[in-house]
Amino acid sequence: MGKGFSFPHPFFSSKSSWKWFILTTVLVGATMSALDVSIVNVAMPTLQHSFNVSLALIEWVAMAYMLTLTIFLPLFGRLADMYGRTKLYTTGFVVFTIGSVLCGMSPTASFLIFSRVLQAVGAGLLQANSVAIITAAFPGNERGKAIGIQGAVQAVAMSIGPFVGGLLIKAVSWRAIFYVNLPIGIIGVLMALLILPKSESSGKKEKIDFFGILTFSPGLACMVLALNKGEKLGWTSNTILAYFALAAVLLTAFVITELKVEHPMIDLKLFKSYTFSAGNITGMLSYYVLFAILFLMPFYMEEVLHYGVALTGSLLTPIPLAMAFVAPVAGSISDKHGSRVMTTSGMLVCALATFFLMFMGESAHLTWLVLDLVVLGIGMGMFTPPNNSAIMGAAPREKLGLAGGILNMTRSLGLIFGVDISGLIFTSLKHSYYVSKGFSLADTKTIPAEVRNDAFMHGFMVVMGVLVGINIIAAILSVAKKDEGLLSAEEMKEFAAGD
Repeated sequence: MGKGFSFPHPFFSSKSSWKWFILTTVLVGATMSALDVSIVNVAMPTLQHSFNVSLALIEWVAMAYMLTLTIFLPLFGRLADMYGRTKLYTTGFVVFTIGSVLCGMSPTASFLIFSRVLQAVGAGLLQANSVAIITAAFPGNERGKAIGIQGAVQAVAMSIGPFVGGLLIKAVSWRAIFYVNLPIGIIGVLMALLILPKSESSGKKEKIDFFGILTFSPGLACMVLALNKGEKLGWTSNTILAYFALAAVLLTAFVITELKVEHPMIDLKLFKSYTFSAGNITGMLSYYVLFAILFLMPFYMEEVLHYGVALTGSLLTPIPLAMAFVAPVAGSISDKHGSRVMTTSGMLVCALATFFLMFMGESAHLTWLVLDLVVLGIGMGMFTPPNNSAIMGAAPREKLGLAGGILNMTRSLGLIFGVDISGLIFTSLKHSYYVSKGFSLADTKTIPAEVRNDAFMHGFMVVMGVLVGINIIAAILSVAKKDEGLLSAEEMKEFAAGD
């Protein structure tokens, strides 16, 4: 590992011992941020009723968080490379905790939305630096395992979020789902101060690329808003067209600028590495598939299979639980044999699971449905840690923060695209089926149940077919990757000695 690494406790005099404490500290932040994403979703109806506001306004409690997190991740990673990852990671704990307390104290929905933005800034500082800190602490032949453990913890936290949120809301109030972050945040800050290595900055006098910030973040925000609000406002509405136009102008200006400035916000040279580029693209595609399925499956289970809300919620947990079980194992295998085999196999397993979802039909057997969702989780668990490890291994050490920010940004975009684009395809096909059968869209309640089910399955099967294709594309891109970042035996000895 590089110069400047210091151990805050005299009893731990080697990186081999201390790296696991560093990972544990990162896991606290991973748990807190992942838990918060899913724990809030279950509270949305309660929040709307509590504040007595429209659904359109309360949706911004989730939207403001996701939008803020997505657009600032590369910036936070870049700043971490400039001024020190540990410093910004610890700041992330503080900001997230303060934002959580303000969320719990919120007297109005507008104040809650503002507090969620602040919370997202803290989460962004944590996410942009977590993988970078792990990569800096672990050698190449252990990095995949460490990243796999982080992924497992995040998957478990996301899976139990709705359950924990429901208990807290019922036993205390919706405010408790935010206050629960206070003790976790305090523990995280103390651990970061005592355990994480001294911040390593680039050591160079670099100017902040303000023009890059002012073009990239608003440009990405406009694109996300256009995709998210397109179906509701109409894809040809002036608002959506304006969003797309602004996104095109701002992001084009950003790319042109980044190729010319001395110290760009995002070093586009990173994308010259096929492993880095393909890793981020396939990571985005994998999240597109995962969250498209997580978005559509509740509708399928409730509207077609007529399962209750509680059963539907429990049937979605096998995906993250399977991911949590497989991720550390997949990371360890990739450490020994490279990431290419695991990432390619993982996407092919996901393609197989998605293919079988196409033919579940209107009377799917519960056992086969659960098994298929488990297989999907296994595929995602096989793919994600090795892919993240390959991305970070392909990035220069001084760019690890930026690489981590880009990695998490592309996955967030995959989430957004998966929900919005798949939702658009599904809804359009369902409505076109109604029209083809001679029914009016003005009053869908009068359409017979049999026709509604047929229309649903028509749209559902096409979307699943598209997802199968996306999985196969990701597998093809993965098989061409090179395995970078693995250390030789001599390099391992140097790493352990702290040279």
